[in-house]
Amino acid sequence: MDKRTFLKSVAVLAASPSIGGGARTALGSPTAIAEWSLNLDVLESCSCPVFCQCFFTGKPPATEDMHHGHATGAQHYCRFNQAYQVNSGHSGSVRLDGVRFWFLGDAGDDFGKAKLEWAILVFDPGVSRAHRDALLSILRHLRWYRPERWKSYSIGEDAPVQWAADERGAHATLGSGAIAEIALSTMLGLHDHPVTISNLEYFGYPRNSGFILMPSTVLAYRGVDHPFEYKDKGTNGFLTTVDMTALDFPG
Repeated sequence: MDKRTFLKSVAVLAASPSIGGGARTALGSPTAIAEWSLNLDVLESCSCPVFCQCFFTGKPPATEDMHHGHATGAQHYCRFNQAYQVNSGHSGSVRLDGVRFWFLGDAGDDFGKAKLEWAILVFDPGVSRAHRDALLSILRHLRWYRPERWKSYSIGEDAPVQWAADERGAHATLGSGAIAEIALSTMLGLHDHPVTISNLEYFGYPRNSGFILMPSTVLAYRGVDHPFEYKDKGTNGFLTTVDMTALDFPG
């Protein structure tokens, strides 16, 4: 299937989609009069099966955990990588277009708990202090990104974020893959069009373009603490575009 056909198949998600910025105009955010706005693409993969049941039940499935090649018993966890690329956005006079960052961690066994397990936020080195301050002030509107949401939360050392997606799948790396990596393969359904999910809430964002399902071939965090890696396991993965403005959070 060529890229043009792929993009046409995604049109059910938004009025004028495209890979790497599909819902910029289709989501209809009134950015012209908003104090701040943010529209960004997200590549996500997690350790849950496709499609992550946490979105429906708030709890990850039981998984047979492995340590040094040996099963250690069934555990419940949702280990995740999220690679972000801002399509357009601003906070006051600070433009956020093109900013890239990464959010990863383990949400633990129950999203309903007051605090989830651990998370790390990493900025691309090209993100200036003004840009990151502006972005953090916006993301604070969503509970998912707040430090107090996590038992352990940190902002890691800057590392390059590489981000790409096309009709075949998607690939993103943090620190050229030395720190983290996502590799996804597009799931095709009827008429070789991508399998999609629409009208599903995503971490408090008031709008999203829907989810293009892309099971993972690589889901990895290769840091010193809490490393994890899944290869060719077909765990959950997708591409979506999310959008919000100050007008969505009155008062």
